[in-house]
Amino acid sequence: MLLVDGIVKEYEVDSRRIRALDGVSFKVDDGEILGIIGRSGGGKSTLMRILKGIEPFDGGVIDLDQRQITPDSSEGEMKWLQWATAIHLQRSFGLWTESALENVMRRLYANRYGYEALPPKDSDEYEELARSAEKYLAMVGLLHKKHHMAFVLSGGEKQRVLLARQLAKNPRLLLLDEPATMTCPKTKQEVLDTILKVREETQIPIVLVSHLPEVIAYVSDRVLWLEEGKVRAKGEPLEVLREFLSEMPPAAPLPPMRSDETLLRGNGLAKRYRLLSAGEVLNMRDIGISVRRGEILGIVGNSGGGKTTLMKMLAGVLSPDAGSVQFNLDGRWVELTTYSRERMEVRRRLGIMYQEFALSPHSTLLTQIAFRLGVKGPKAVEEARKRAVEMGIGDMLLDSLYVLMDMQPDEVRERLREMGLEPEVFTRLFPAFPAIEARKYAEPVFEALGLSLDILDCTSEHLSGGEKVRAMLALQMASNPELLILDEPFGDIDPITLREVANYMKRLNAERGTSFIIVSHHMDFMKEIAHRVVWIESGRIKAEGDPKEVCNTFIRRSGAKYLEWNIERIMEGVHGKTA
Repeated sequence: MLLVDGIVKEYEVDSRRIRALDGVSFKVDDGEILGIIGRSGGGKSTLMRILKGIEPFDGGVIDLDQRQITPDSSEGEMKWLQWATAIHLQRSFGLWTESALENVMRRLYANRYGYEALPPKDSDEYEELARSAEKYLAMVGLLHKKHHMAFVLSGGEKQRVLLARQLAKNPRLLLLDEPATMTCPKTKQEVLDTILKVREETQIPIVLVSHLPEVIAYVSDRVLWLEEGKVRAKGEPLEVLREFLSEMPPAAPLPPMRSDETLLRGNGLAKRYRLLSAGEVLNMRDIGISVRRGEILGIVGNSGGGKTTLMKMLAGVLSPDAGSVQFNLDGRWVELTTYSRERMEVRRRLGIMYQEFALSPHSTLLTQIAFRLGVKGPKAVEEARKRAVEMGIGDMLLDSLYVLMDMQPDEVRERLREMGLEPEVFTRLFPAFPAIEARKYAEPVFEALGLSLDILDCTSEHLSGGEKVRAMLALQMASNPELLILDEPFGDIDPITLREVANYMKRLNAERGTSFIIVSHHMDFMKEIAHRVVWIESGRIKAEGDPKEVCNTFIRRSGAKYLEWNIERIMEGVHGKTA
C-alpha cells in the first residue's frame, strides 16, 4: 500500500520561492490504480519524480509498505525508494538494439549485478534469465515476439517491452507518467489493456498520470485532480472527471465554409519504403486528396498508415515516387514536385508544424518571430533572390535551400552537410525582420490566440505547455500563411487547453480565412475542429466526409474501447445536457 501525506515541494525561481506541490495527500491500496489528472503545469510530473525517489521534497511523508520516507531520510532510505518503485515515461524509447527477450534479460541481470549486461549465451545463467524474462513478456502479451529485434517492433510493442523491463525490477509501486499518450488509438488500447492485466497479475499499487479523460476513465479505480500543486478533488472517476471538465470553455461554433475553390490538391500520390518504427513496409499509391480555400481538413488513422508521409508530400518537403501536388497560386496551378520560379512563392504561403516541434530555448519569442518573418514575410522571396545573386547562388539552389526552412532540424543539418554549406547561409539570405516590425506582425496573432504580449520577451522555459503550443502556432501564423499543416502537435496538452486552442484556431480560420490540414489522435478534438475528415490506413484512404461519422467508424474499426469514454459520455446527464 502507498500512503502519501502532506507532500510539499518548492523551487527557487529568480530569487523567489515557488510552491509546486502544496500539501498533497492520498492513498493507493494494493491492486488499485489511482489516476491523476490536471492541467499542464499542475505538478503531476513533479509528484511522480518525488514518488520515484529522484526528486527531493520539502515536507510530508511517503509511506510504502510501512516504510516511511521524509525530506530528512538518509541516502540509503532514498535508494530503497528508488529500488522499490518503477516508472514508465511516455517519451522513453530507450531499448537496446537486441531482441525483446534480451532487453528484459538485461534488466534482470542488473537486478543481480547493478549494471545491464548479458551472460554468455551458452551459460546456465543465460538460460535462467531467459526463462524469467519470458514470464514478464507473457505478462505484457509479447511472448510471441520474444525474438523480434526491438527496432522492428511497433510503437505499442516498444511501450510494452519497456513496461516488461520495469516489471522485471519486481517493484512494490508502479508509476506510469502519460503512458502511450502520443500514440494512435490502437496502440493506446494495447498499452492500457496491458496495464489492466499487470494490475490483475501483480496486485501492486499503480499511480497513472494522464491528461486524457478517456484514459483515466478506462483504467482508474479512483481519481485525484491536481491543480496548481493542490488536490482539488479525489474520489470516484466519473465524479472527479466531471468536476475537472466543468472548467472547460464551451466549443466555439465552426466557421462555415465560404468557398468551394480548391487551394491544394494531390493526385495519384505514391510512396513506398520500410518504416522501421512500425516493422512494415509503407506502400502508399494512387492517393487523391484536396483541401479547399478556408477549409479545416482533419486526418485520422493508426500509426504507420502514412499520415506523416502524406503531410510531408503535401507540404513539398518530401518527393513522392509518383503523382503530383499542386497549389492554387492566385488562380495559377503551381506544381510542388518539380522546380519552377513560382515554387518558392508557394512555399512562402505554406507552413508545417510537426509533432516534435520545439521553440528555441535561447531566443525570445519576438526574436523567433522576427526570423520567421525574414523567411516567410511578404517580400522574403523577392529579397532573397537579390541576395542570392550577390552571393553567386543560382535560383535552383536557392529553391533547394528554401525548402529546408520547413524541415525538421535533424533533416536540415544533414541536407546542409550534403550541400557543403553552413547554417549561416540562411541568415545571409533571410535576415530577420527589425524587432519593431516583428512586434507589429505579432500583436494581432497573439490577440487571436489569447496570448499575452508580455511573453514576446520571454524564452520558452517560462511558458506552460499550452502556451508553448499557442506560441508555436503564433510563429507559424505571423507570416499569415494561406495553408498551415499541423502534424499531431497537440498530443500532450490537457483537454481544457486543447479546447481553448481549438477555439482560437476557429477564430483564425474565421478572421483570416486560413486553411488547415490537421493530423490528430484526439477524436473529440477532430469532431469539433474539422469541416471534413479523411481516414488513412495502410497507405489508403478508407473513408472521408462528416467528421463525426468518419471518426466514429474509425474508433469502431480500430477496437479502441477506451475511446467510448469520450468527453460527451463522461459529461452525460450533467445539468441535464452533454458537453
